[in-house]
Amino acid sequence: MQIKAEEISQIIKGQIKDFETKADLSETGTVISVGDGIARVHGVENCMAMELLEFPGGVLGLALNLEADNVGCAVLGDVAKINEGDIVKRTGKIAEVPVGPEMEGRVVDGVGNPIDGQGPINAKHTSKIEVVAPGVIARKGVHEPCYTGSKAVDAMTPVGRGQRELVIGDRQIGKTAVCVDAIIAQRETDVHCIYVAIGQKKSTVALVVEALRKNNAMEYTTVVAACASDPAPMQYVAAFAGCAMGEYFRDRGQHALIVYDDLSKQAVAYRELSLLLRRPPGREAYPGDIFFNHSRLLERSSKVNDELGAGSLTALPIIETQAGDVSAFIPTNVISITDGQVYLEPNLFFSGVRPAINVGLSVSRVGGAAQCKAMKQVAGTLRLDLAQYRELAAFAGFGSDLDAATQAQLTRGARLVEILKQPQYQPLSMEKQVSIIFAGTKGYLDTLPIDTLADYEQDLYTHIASSVPEIFDTLKEKQEIDSALEEKMHATMKAFTETFKASKGLN
Repeated sequence: MQIKAEEISQIIKGQIKDFETKADLSETGTVISVGDGIARVHGVENCMAMELLEFPGGVLGLALNLEADNVGCAVLGDVAKINEGDIVKRTGKIAEVPVGPEMEGRVVDGVGNPIDGQGPINAKHTSKIEVVAPGVIARKGVHEPCYTGSKAVDAMTPVGRGQRELVIGDRQIGKTAVCVDAIIAQRETDVHCIYVAIGQKKSTVALVVEALRKNNAMEYTTVVAACASDPAPMQYVAAFAGCAMGEYFRDRGQHALIVYDDLSKQAVAYRELSLLLRRPPGREAYPGDIFFNHSRLLERSSKVNDELGAGSLTALPIIETQAGDVSAFIPTNVISITDGQVYLEPNLFFSGVRPAINVGLSVSRVGGAAQCKAMKQVAGTLRLDLAQYRELAAFAGFGSDLDAATQAQLTRGARLVEILKQPQYQPLSMEKQVSIIFAGTKGYLDTLPIDTLADYEQDLYTHIASSVPEIFDTLKEKQEIDSALEEKMHATMKAFTETFKASKGLN
């Protein structure tokens, strides 16, 4: 086989023609100083705020301070791998996290990397962690209930889809328990859940994940964990990352619930970050924009209008108070941003009232708009009855003789307090809550000893489900108590109470 010179020259000409010179242009800088989770970088002139910068070894940093001669950068990873003089590359990407249904059932860190040992997450979408909240016109009033499964919350401080309801109280009195129950309560609904653990111990987060798994709630829940041992930038970013994951569902006409546990620790992480970046401190050494930090996060939780798909993102932020001081800086900030608060009180918790919700200080600024008609009908007088009971109980403590009406009120109040108690990880459906509150407010429990009420409640649910299931079915379907249903409920409660008394030998 003979090779002709012309063929060789044609091949060479063709290759020269198709040859392109591609220069790898990437703007780079050098690390001036590094320490405490902060790196100062010189030479990345066109860097954008919140842009990701790449350090050697694949460690990423978040550009926060854009100064005249350097960029202050929060390191999202191991600072020990970075040295002075290292080359830093711009990525050109604003900080983003993976989002979508692939994230459900997984435990991820503050920037969306899996930490549950179940392999990589093949998410098809990513979303920026910082986006502008929907505007006034894009929103719709809160009008659908988002049941938490807790009788005291759903009856007196109801939460609606798209609402921000603050859970506030001292440490170790059940704030996380209320929120985890709210996630478990979404089992029968179409609500996707995100639990953001900020500054928690790893063992605590593991217990929450285990509780969700046991109650089959992990399949629709994403856990974002920036634990106590993680650097401050991770703890700060985690809340925004979780919010972006919830917004994915909201923007597609679906519903999501996000728990921030807790924002006091996020504020502390942001203060640490700001002071290390040499930003001027304000009150209690928090930076001047701490209020803006929380408001731009919580404003992203909303119910959007029908043109945008009518999706919603409901937030349950948690704030930890010190010795019940609700008037401290961070608690007052977050109270003013949210649409109401559930206040948990240590005295109630230690006296056995759990969840330890103080009805007087707890409020929902959405109120009846987030309740179905049936709940409004039975729980309308509940708050007033409990407030009067508390006042009378304090007065009755002096031991004076009481008239029959006062005694009746004290009897009723004590039983209402008892039926609002609830074991952990046992959220109730709306129809069960309505049934037991109906029994309480209509006086069917007044003649029963208080220590039998827990048994009465469980037996009542079993009796209705087996003998008169139409009560639950009608409540679920119509969501209101009409005259026919009310008659049936009265007859059922009367007959069941007599049977229960006989079974316990109380007649």
